[in-house]
Formats: sequence, structure tokens, C-alpha cells
Amino acid sequence: MKTFTAYIEWDAETKLYVGIVPGIFGAHTQGATLDELKANLKEVLELCLEEYGDS
Repeated sequence: MKTFTAYIEWDAETKLYVGIVPGIFGAHTQGATLDELKANLKEVLELCLEEYGDS
């Protein structure tokens, strides 16, 4: 199991949390709550690694 770091910030304009995993092309998403954002990041990260390989 690999560990990844995500950067998370609150967007006051959209009232959403925004997250990005640096170094993984396409690994960014948003969510209304931190739990939703975490689930969305996990899903998008899995898709990115599947698409581009996890090497």
C-alpha cells in the first residue's frame, strides 16, 4: 500500500473543499465535506493510477 499526500483548501466562493495530489496528473477533485473530499480523492487517485500506472 502506498501513501500519498494531498493538499486541501477551502474555496469560499464555491463553498467546497478542493483537493489535489501533487505529482499525479489529473488527481484533483472537490467535495462539500472533508469526508466527501477524502472519498473523492481516493476514487480519482485509483483511477489515475490505473490509467497511468503506479510506477
